[in-house]
Amino acid sequence: MPETSWPVHAAKVKPRLPGAGGGPAGSVEAASTKWESASQAADTPQLIRFTDLDDIWVSSGSPQSIPLAIRQINTVLRDRHHIEPGGLDDFKIRDHTEMSETFAATSRVMTNLLLFVALISLIVGGVGIMNIMLVSVTERTREIGIRMAVGARARDILRQFLIEAVVLCLAGGVVGILFGRGASVAVTHFLHWPTLLSLPAIIASVAVSCTVGIIFGFYPAWKASRLDPIEALRYE
Repeated sequence: MPETSWPVHAAKVKPRLPGAGGGPAGSVEAASTKWESASQAADTPQLIRFTDLDDIWVSSGSPQSIPLAIRQINTVLRDRHHIEPGGLDDFKIRDHTEMSETFAATSRVMTNLLLFVALISLIVGGVGIMNIMLVSVTERTREIGIRMAVGARARDILRQFLIEAVVLCLAGGVVGILFGRGASVAVTHFLHWPTLLSLPAIIASVAVSCTVGIIFGFYPAWKASRLDPIEALRYE
């Protein structure tokens, strides 16, 4: 099949009055015509001048040449915009490194915010556990007195209530781990978002649960270990 072609420069007809010179009336001026094939026209596109150009995307050969490219672009744009030395730029140049730093800063802010919220949650949970253990000590005062009467020492009572506080926190941590894993599986199943089980996160959550139990369970355990056996046996 032959290639389609069209004229690039068309002939222009200019009418002339009789006797005006330069040829008879209705003569053709600049009758030269150039024909190009479709492939040639595609290989040599014509430049188009835009009046609403907002941004220009430029790529460099390597990350190391980005600062040099930015300086060269800045010099060219200041020259094209006729900006005097010392004048303010009427354009802005940004690179992906700057955007990456912005995203990283935003991620750090969100991470710190989530850590702050998690810290508040841990404090609230720890205070709740401490209150539960204080109530347990009060309700089991007679039991503590009987244990002391049969030979239990203060450190034994302290160890007992610390273990109970840690076990209570570990139970809450296990429930939280199971709930989080179930939520991730549900997200993967219904929304088709890939999730990954993080073993370090699970270990960290168990360690945090133990720490919270020890910190907030120490005062109730210490209070139980300091009870007077005689007064504890008289408690009703």
